[in-house]
Amino acid sequence: MAGPTAVDVVVVGAGHNGLVAACYLARAGLSVEVVERDDVLGGAVSTVERWPGVRVDRGSSAHVIIRHSGIVEELELARHGLRYVDCDPWGFAPAPVPDDPGPDGRPLVFSVDLDATCASIAAACGPDDAGAYRRFVEVWRPRSRAVVAAFGQRPSPGRLVGAFWPLGAPSGGRPRTPGGELAADFLGSGDALLDRWFTSERLKAALAWFGAQSGPPMSEPGTAAMVGWVALLHDVPPGHPVGGSGELSVALRRRLEAAGGRVVLGDGAARLLVAGGQVTGVETTSGRRLCAPVVVAACHVLATRELAGGHAPPALADARPPIGNGFGLVVRALTDAPPSYPGVPARDALGGLQLLCTDRAQLAAAAGDWQAGRLPREPVPLAMCFSPADDTLAPAGRHVVTVWGQWYPYALAGGGDWATEAGPAAARLLAAVDRFAPGFTGSIRETYVQTPVALERELSLPSGNVMHVEMGLASMFGLRPTPALSGYRVPGLRGLYLAGASTHPGGGVSGNSGRTAARLVLADRRPMARLRRRVRRRVR
Repeated sequence: MAGPTAVDVVVVGAGHNGLVAACYLARAGLSVEVVERDDVLGGAVSTVERWPGVRVDRGSSAHVIIRHSGIVEELELARHGLRYVDCDPWGFAPAPVPDDPGPDGRPLVFSVDLDATCASIAAACGPDDAGAYRRFVEVWRPRSRAVVAAFGQRPSPGRLVGAFWPLGAPSGGRPRTPGGELAADFLGSGDALLDRWFTSERLKAALAWFGAQSGPPMSEPGTAAMVGWVALLHDVPPGHPVGGSGELSVALRRRLEAAGGRVVLGDGAARLLVAGGQVTGVETTSGRRLCAPVVVAACHVLATRELAGGHAPPALADARPPIGNGFGLVVRALTDAPPSYPGVPARDALGGLQLLCTDRAQLAAAAGDWQAGRLPREPVPLAMCFSPADDTLAPAGRHVVTVWGQWYPYALAGGGDWATEAGPAAARLLAAVDRFAPGFTGSIRETYVQTPVALERELSLPSGNVMHVEMGLASMFGLRPTPALSGYRVPGLRGLYLAGASTHPGGGVSGNSGRTAARLVLADRRPMARLRRRVRRRVR
């Protein structure tokens, strides 16, 4: 066996956050190696050939947060092959079934064009809600930009206040939003926010279903900002990478390798190497030793604890972040046609997220079933179909449709077993799409079902939680994954840094934690570099 390899940094995990961290570190001139246990690059941001000639995402499909982070531009990922198809319209919510006569029988179409969106809301819900939506976007656009700023930094109280302070600062001699009102909005529930702004339940249901994609039901405190994110989608919409979600990870790998970095798949970290309270590298599953003074653990925080083993200091050894009981169920379908909604042009329905919910009571019921460990009695689907705009995904005449169902428990009450429940649960979720798009299930030729148990196995997600740690108010910002570990460092173990969905700002495709971890590594190296230079001068 070859001897140890020395590098400046080892990154554990080739998910998109690990790759982002590696790219920034390599760009700064450090030697970087990324080790990954999986044979597939990208973790939950990956695409595989699921059936002959058909490319199917394993996790995410539409990218939202990273398109507002600046990372794609800073790393010049377009030069390395990344090309996005804008999801515009970015949201579609059908009329109730069966169609009601009058205004409520029309669909809602959310476009980048705010005027077009308000026209759709006026036709479906009335002019009052259309005007309210326009004002909502005006108020929440700067607030959501502040959230973007907070997501891109370490979650210290000073930085958090700094991100939001301009919203309450005087402007032209007049105060802006009073601080108490601002705090109430951000700490309040998404449902309460929607009830204050709008009257149409259909509009509130569509926006609540969009906001709920982060995990918590919109009845929970602190979820208002998840609804407010829609304001930014009138600036930059979600995007689908040509070739599948994994093309983001492929572009990051190319960027890393262009800077001299390296990714090794199928040979992940087996344990951290530690001496005297200092990380000295990792040993991989094949027995390779990588010596490095810095390790960035871009994997689940519980996996990091296992890698540290007996060397884990109390902050890591005692970490018990809330993982929750599963998250969702995904059905990937190969079809003869995309979903077709009666009376709705394909260009309006298929561009982005098909939010198949018309009443928040449906969301509340599904969340309640999940909390009780039951499968949802009335599944609420979100459908996506990007193959009409991206012919690299499937052969002519075939389409890839992803159907997401949220609030499916990992551990089923009453001794239920996912081995027997997967098929029936998937069938009920697909039937829920069929209610709005009749004939959809008849177009399906193949399905691949990802239950919470399958997500855990395939993507190394404990309990199948795609966000790693719950995204509730009690585990966000300076509380994520725990207060002791919220600063990206591990107290008591020098040289070990955390990244990934377990850390601030949480799950979703953003890359923010990878970039922040890399910035912290580089900031910590500067004093040592200055010390080494002083020592060298004295020796001379």
